Amino acid sequence: MLQSATIRFLKDLQDNNNKPWFDAHRQVYENAKADLQKLVGQLIPAIAGFDEPIGTLQVKDCTFRINRDVRFSKNKSPYKNNMAAYFSRGGKKASVAGYYFHCEPGKSYAAGGFYSPMPTELAKIRQEIDYNFNEWKKIIDNKTFKKYFPNGVDGIESLQRPPKGYDETNPAIHYLKMKHFIVSKPFTDAELQSKTLVKDVAKVFETMKPMLDFLNLAVE
Repeated sequence: MLQSATIRFLKDLQDNNNKPWFDAHRQVYENAKADLQKLVGQLIPAIAGFDEPIGTLQVKDCTFRINRDVRFSKNKSPYKNNMAAYFSRGGKKASVAGYYFHCEPGKSYAAGGFYSPMPTELAKIRQEIDYNFNEWKKIIDNKTFKKYFPNGVDGIESLQRPPKGYDETNPAIHYLKMKHFIVSKPFTDAELQSKTLVKDVAKVFETMKPMLDFLNLAVE
C-alpha cells in the first residue's frame, strides 16, 4: 500500500510545480520516494512469482527520476506530477514488453505491453499477429483478460491506412495498424492505499503476461 502522505504530496506538487516549493518540501518528497520504492520492492518478488526473470531486478532498475527533461518541451514544469515504475527483463531501459505502474492522484493505473517499438520491432510484431492471429485473439478474448481490460488493447495512435504489405481486408488489420500495444487498468486513490495493493497490481500484471509473452516472442 501507499501512504496517504504520498498521494497528498503529488496533489500538492500539481499545484506547486516549481523549484522553490519543491526545495522547501524536499523531505516530504524523499518520504514519498521511499514509500514508492518500498512498494516497488514488494512488487518485484510478487511479479517474479509468475515471471521469473523480473526477480533479478533491483528497485533502481525500475523507478524513474521525478525531474522532467524540458529541453525540447513547451511545458517547462521542472517535475513530473506522478511517480512510476517499469518492470521488464533488462530493466526500465530495455526495449521489450513489460509491466508499468503509474501513481498520479486521480489518474493512477497498472498497465503493460510494448510502447513505441522501433520500426524493426514493430514490423516483427505485426508479422507475428498476422501469422498467428488466432493465438493473439485467444489471448485478448480470454474471459479474465477482458474482465481486467474491457477496453482491450490500446494502440494509443494508429495508422490511417494499412502498413506496407498488408491489406485493409486482413482480419487482423485493426491491430496491424497500431504503433503501440498497451492494456491498462485504473486504480483509485483509495485503492492505492489498500493493504491488498501489491496483490491487486500483481494480479493485473499476471493477467496481461500472455500478451507480453506474445509480443516479446515476436521481437526475439
